Amino acid sequence: MQIQMDVAALNAFVVAEFPQVADDFRVEEVTPEGLVMRLLVAERHLRPGGTVSGPAIFGLADVAIYLAILSRIGPVALAVTTSANLDFLRKPAAGVDLRAEVRILKLGRVLAVAEVLIYSDGQGAPVARAAMTYSIPPESRGKNA
Repeated sequence: MQIQMDVAALNAFVVAEFPQVADDFRVEEVTPEGLVMRLLVAERHLRPGGTVSGPAIFGLADVAIYLAILSRIGPVALAVTTSANLDFLRKPAAGVDLRAEVRILKLGRVLAVAEVLIYSDGQGAPVARAAMTYSIPPESRGKNA
């Protein structure tokens, strides 16, 4: 899978297309398998008890997989999630950033499938695991053949 967008391009894409959440996420590395991304945990991401909320963890998984796919197909804003499965494995550390490690499993002309392991800084075992499928819009499908 050839890389179409690097770290700088992906971070700039988030700022341009999703300014409402641009301060929450940072792509750190585009890897041969996918990418590494961080949720910059702030008070708004916490639930009672001081841990990161489920919706914030799901958001990280979804955005990380989306950007991993875009790193291969280019800036296709209308690629959409068609299936999502998230397992919460253990409680994240309180108020600590989360790191998502994405692996693209399949990148076809119509669908892309990826999985992500999410880690809480300072914890060795993942706090969540997700698998998602994305639909790739017709105008970008020729890029992946």
